[in-house]
Amino acid sequence: MDAQSYRAALADLRTVRDQIKKIRAALTKQEADRDKLIIQLASYPKAKAERIAPAAGLGVADVVALAPALAPDSLAVNDALQLAAEPSTIQATPEAVPSPPQQAAAIPAMTAAAARPAPPMAPVEPAAPQAPTAPQAPRDLPSIPAGASGDAWLAPTPGLASARPNFTQQARSTVFLDTDTGVLVHRNQTHHLDLANRSAADLLTAVFHTVPEGVERIYITAGDPWHRDTGRYPYLRDAVAAWLNAPTPGWRTDTGRGRDRMAGHFVHARNPVGRYQRETGEQHVEIRSVGEWFDVDGDDPATVRDAFVLLWQALRRHWSDAVVMGSPSQTGRDLWTRTIPQRGQYSDGFPVLSEELRGLLHATAGQGRNELITPPRLPDRLPQLVEYDRTFAYAKHTWKSPVGTPRRVSAGTFAAWSQKEQMRALYGCGHWHIRVTVPDTWDHIGLLPAPAPGDRAWHYPAEPGTTFTTWAGGPEIHTALTNPLMPWKVEILDGVLWDDGKPLDDWAKKLKETWANLSAQAHFQGDAQQARAAHLASRAVRSILLYGIGAFAQRPRMVTGTTPRSAERDVPPDAEIIGFDDELITWQKPTGFARDPNAHPEWAAAIWSGARAALLTQRHRDDDTYAGALHSPPGTVVAFRTDALYLTQPHDWPYHHQPGDYLLRGRLTGSVTAPTTEEELLTLRDAGRAALTAEQEA
Repeated sequence: MDAQSYRAALADLRTVRDQIKKIRAALTKQEADRDKLIIQLASYPKAKAERIAPAAGLGVADVVALAPALAPDSLAVNDALQLAAEPSTIQATPEAVPSPPQQAAAIPAMTAAAARPAPPMAPVEPAAPQAPTAPQAPRDLPSIPAGASGDAWLAPTPGLASARPNFTQQARSTVFLDTDTGVLVHRNQTHHLDLANRSAADLLTAVFHTVPEGVERIYITAGDPWHRDTGRYPYLRDAVAAWLNAPTPGWRTDTGRGRDRMAGHFVHARNPVGRYQRETGEQHVEIRSVGEWFDVDGDDPATVRDAFVLLWQALRRHWSDAVVMGSPSQTGRDLWTRTIPQRGQYSDGFPVLSEELRGLLHATAGQGRNELITPPRLPDRLPQLVEYDRTFAYAKHTWKSPVGTPRRVSAGTFAAWSQKEQMRALYGCGHWHIRVTVPDTWDHIGLLPAPAPGDRAWHYPAEPGTTFTTWAGGPEIHTALTNPLMPWKVEILDGVLWDDGKPLDDWAKKLKETWANLSAQAHFQGDAQQARAAHLASRAVRSILLYGIGAFAQRPRMVTGTTPRSAERDVPPDAEIIGFDDELITWQKPTGFARDPNAHPEWAAAIWSGARAALLTQRHRDDDTYAGALHSPPGTVVAFRTDALYLTQPHDWPYHHQPGDYLLRGRLTGSVTAPTTEEELLTLRDAGRAALTAEQEA
């Protein structure tokens, strides 16, 4: 591309940008009109949410959120997970009946003060019985039923445990294809293909006209061919589904084979998976995006292939039978199973929780903290914007995880413990049902997640005096009690407590060593292409750990179906509408949990809780200092994005290239308008990263 073409492309890009703005504005207006119509329909005495939902292209829950009067009698809290949502736990809450002294065990403030000295300040007044709540009505969270039915949730699933495999994964012959340029790399050979219209059929025809029949995986490194017809569909997901399901002469959708239970296409807006098999013969192939592993910034297929070779070689130093599978989550879980001890307490495997307890964790244990703080909590103009990102953050929190059969801890049991026993429990591996009160003189960010309106949405109340009920992990509760400013009031309503163990420690240590070695190779490698390949490989290791942890969480199975527009009444009442055209309504609904021997949401929940707590405060022992949002003055925190923290001033926090360290990623030193949307924040983030890079290279 020459300079003239570059300028012309920029002009085209601006035109597209303006068109997007117009379309987005029109869509916003149409959505508002739709919501008005739903509210209008709700005034009809015989109106039903399950009739209105498919007509609106929404789920029943979305319609009920707009018009609460339409809530059907059968619509229970967390019905999608089929959890028994009781109106009260074994301990009555103030909204139900007056609580006896032992029914909600308050943790004394002196306990927190003893754990870490706090700056001198006025005593914290106890919360009033009827403290103000969050401005909007949050969704209700499930709780463990009282009595024997609730105790039964703590028993593991019979006959289901994670066990070390007795087989070796088979490597798959792989090619790397840039669908923009048609460049294909197979082993050490480079080919140039004519991909015609870039349909799945075109790709399969071109690839297997060039390479041997034994190829089983095609990684797309650039081009995203599944997005070629996005202008024809209302949603990106619809365009992807149409690309995957288009006719492929000589091929059909894969139905799975042997130990590989993966069958059918996986529809994802950005990183879909197409699985095909020959109509005659036994050949199987999958088309995947390399974006599952790392972001490709103009890297050619040869560099991407070299990254996967380096990744495989680095993993082999720790696992003699390591195989790079199709996705980082598959690879991560497979490698973990090969670290399960062959002798000792868990040589027979780690038991899997009951489906009910897995459902509870799915509904009450959120992942990363994503929060944007906007005016008036911040000024309209910020003096600057600084981005810190915790390097390889989740790897910092794998050293301790819950193991064994959990035990239930009632409010009465917790209250009967000594302060030392209480703090030990909260510092251990537990998941707690709590009532929280923000101190009356609090002037900083919120510390604990609270349920917000929306599916699995969370917010972090910070208004002084606010009281809310939620679930939280031990690390966050411990932080709320021992934070460097003032302790929060936390009352234990119920809880689940596990033994401390190290089921992930060996796996994570090996991945951290692999990451460190590849990162060093990227830094010291003299050849630019090999240095880049090593960097991509190190990012792939990060994805293996990150998505491997996410895979432990296990989500409820989703069933996707279609219903003719003429029969919209037949759409299941608990289904979510995910797409529609002139003929069909496409929907999905949860159907519970699969019998997955490697499902351990308790591990993912513990890591996520620890990572959220470390965004607030994290001790650096070697430097005898702390880092995190609570160590920045009130009014200087702009946003949280999973592992990233955005502030209005820089800090001299130590960085030693270790997992969990706060890395300065971007900085805008001039006055900027406070972002009010995620899009505005990301625009400022990109500008800050570019500015910092230019500053460092100057």
